[in-house]
Amino acid sequence: MISIIDLASWLLLAAGSFFTLVGALGLLRMPDVFTRMHAASVTETLGVGFLVLGMLLQTGFSLVALKLLMLLGLFFFVSPVVTHALAQACLHERVEPTLTEDRRGRGLPTAKIDAGGSSL
Repeated sequence: MISIIDLASWLLLAAGSFFTLVGALGLLRMPDVFTRMHAASVTETLGVGFLVLGMLLQTGFSLVALKLLMLLGLFFFVSPVVTHALAQACLHERVEPTLTEDRRGRGLPTAKIDAGGSSL
């Protein structure tokens, strides 16, 4: 008989695996670096959160649980900072997002950036 904690742990691990795979698929399918960063940062943060919570339920109260909580906190603070730094580096190198037409057939506006960094 499966206990409630084991069932909850496996559900969290399955959900975390699903979101991590969706993030990996987003890296392959999205058209430009900005949408790829979005897909990776949002879904993989959620995926890692679920995976760590599932592992926390499996370990119980121990030193391993404390280490998992420290890794989770580190990941939640470092991942957005790295994504922001990567986006700023792309903007600094003048990488422009791929914009497509919306449903009404109008083109979306693009922002032009001059040498000083201000938009025109």
